[in-house]
Amino acid sequence: MFELHPQLQQDCLEIGHFRLCRLLLMNESRYPWFILVPERVDVTEIYQLSEADQALLLSESSTLAQGLAEAFAGDKLNIASLGNLVPQLHVHHVVRYRNDPAWPAPVWGKFAPLAYDEAEFSAVVARLKASLILDDQPL
Repeated sequence: MFELHPQLQQDCLEIGHFRLCRLLLMNESRYPWFILVPERVDVTEIYQLSEADQALLLSESSTLAQGLAEAFAGDKLNIASLGNLVPQLHVHHVVRYRNDPAWPAPVWGKFAPLAYDEAEFSAVVARLKASLILDDQPL
């Protein structure tokens, strides 16, 4: 049975689910920073997914990326699967702006996280959901 890694549970806020992935928001309000986690047991790398799940992950990542581009109009969208600290497969989608506090460096470990308050969280989620094109899959 799939369980979200404890570090992701601690660091993120849950938004919803695609067909394959759980969609999380990193609880760091300086950046629109979203994470897709394929809901598969004991998967640490993309190649460990079935071919069908690999294709679905790419599709969901692309859908999210397009929604983020429309909703947040960043200067750059960073997409990465690292897993050095959290081995469970997860894919970061970070909207970057030339004037953000970490630019042009990576956002990881740059500052202590600045958590969302409830109103900010709701606003970010509403902004994203208004831009997502999901066809038949509710979020």
